[in-house]
Amino acid sequence: MTGRSAITNILVTGPPGCGKSTLVMRLTGSLPVTAGGFTTAEIRSSSGSREGFKITTLYGTAGILAHKNLRSGPRVGRYRVNIEDLETIGAAEIEEAIEGADIRLIVVDEIARMELFSERFRRAVLRALDSPKPLLGTIQIRRDPFLDAIRSRSDTIIIHMSPGNRSGAEDETTAHLRRLLCK
Repeated sequence: MTGRSAITNILVTGPPGCGKSTLVMRLTGSLPVTAGGFTTAEIRSSSGSREGFKITTLYGTAGILAHKNLRSGPRVGRYRVNIEDLETIGAAEIEEAIEGADIRLIVVDEIARMELFSERFRRAVLRALDSPKPLLGTIQIRRDPFLDAIRSRSDTIIIHMSPGNRSGAEDETTAHLRRLLCK
């Protein structure tokens, strides 16, 4: 090695709705290795309007990440963040994936403004990024000192996704992931 850290973390970034979470879920579901972590998804009403976001472990435990009808918690736009579910489902699952002997890949969807309200989540993400296990995740595109520090890590590759380059971003992510998992 020439003084540079080897890439062990892959983070996909891009504007909201461009397919980052869909890509991570598709790749995670098609891998021949055991993964631990969580995904996020929108909660929609019967009329189709977005009501909030859920958080679900790869093993199916689910909770509310944020919702417009919550009465307490930090506010992000019209939503309130459910710190309890974020920590007992999201952060706890990251911690378990780091420690799990059979886990070969840590999945974190996503590292963004809502999740950053939890100090436990921040610590878990940093531990996962520092662990020898590869991490696949998504990271919000907006500027933030914590997010910027993650993006500047020499062991992390950032793949930019947009509605116009979904296929290329998926191919690039898949290629990096295969290299990491074949080690």
